[in-house]
Amino acid sequence: MSIATDMVSKYLEAETALLLGKSVSFGGRTLSSENLAEIRQGRQEWERRAAAESSRGATFGGLSYSVARFDGPDR
Repeated sequence: MSIATDMVSKYLEAETALLLGKSVSFGGRTLSSENLAEIRQGRQEWERRAAAESSRGATFGGLSYSVARFDGPDR
């Protein structure tokens, strides 16, 4: 799990808690239902980051790579 997907999960948990009428401590702040729009905005930002990570393709140490096959029909 990447940092972005982990953050999406945390924001979803906070959003769910607020919708159930609870207050949430998040990043050193206590949030309540009045902060729901702020929580949703944060979740959407992290969802964009997670989508960007997954669309980059395969990476190793921050470097993209491809796999070549050399066992085609001519071999």
